Amino acid sequence: MDLAIAGKNALVLASSRGLGKGIAAALAKEGANVIMCGRTADLLQANCDAINSQGGGRADWIQGDLCDLHFADSVATEALHKLGRVDILVNNSGGPPPGSTEDMTEVKLLSHFQSMVLNLIGIANRLLPGMKDIGWGRILTVASSGVIEPIPGLALSNTLRPALAGWSKTLASEIARFGVTSNMLLPGSIQTDRLNSLNMIAAERSGRTVEQVSADAQTAIPIGRYGTVEEFAATAAFLCSAPASYITGAVIRCDGGSSRSV
Repeated sequence: MDLAIAGKNALVLASSRGLGKGIAAALAKEGANVIMCGRTADLLQANCDAINSQGGGRADWIQGDLCDLHFADSVATEALHKLGRVDILVNNSGGPPPGSTEDMTEVKLLSHFQSMVLNLIGIANRLLPGMKDIGWGRILTVASSGVIEPIPGLALSNTLRPALAGWSKTLASEIARFGVTSNMLLPGSIQTDRLNSLNMIAAERSGRTVEQVSADAQTAIPIGRYGTVEEFAATAAFLCSAPASYITGAVIRCDGGSSRSV
């Protein structure tokens, strides 16, 4: 299938590694010009070099920290300077540390609200006018399966990410007439450094090995294994594509059937 995004301009947040990096690579493979964004300049440059060596769309990068109060202004301004316009925005952020509801102090809540909610909404607000002007745009927000089925031990994530689901759905109905879509994509257990870190923490708490924790987790997935970054990124690329023009306000799962809710 031709995703018809060759020549489109995309900004992918939190793309130094993991899911964001995979999405940026998938969009560039389809011919989109991609701006990667993250905190680590060396990783971003290496990612761009790898993408640019493959052909297709070109990749560049912007250094930015989602914890910064001025993130949305600075990154949107620089992205527009580099690209002229942004057609595709992939909202993505790192996951907060694990913990219980009692661990959620006001300071932690405010800090992670800044990086996981406020700045994602802020940068969308800054880029939306350009999308509306040309009558085409894609806003894809990567969250967590905790949006539809809270994950034990991830109270911060379970609390904050559903706010983005409400925002994304509301936004979709407001911008649909301008040819701009807003969707949310939920990863299940995708093989990333984040997943490995959570498995290590679970192993330490339970007195089991990381291998045992990983094996038990994969047994509980109907497909029987962890997903790959490439599988997740392919789903994201489709939702950012021209053929996906009639999909908006949706919450899409890429989880191997893990979520038990309907």
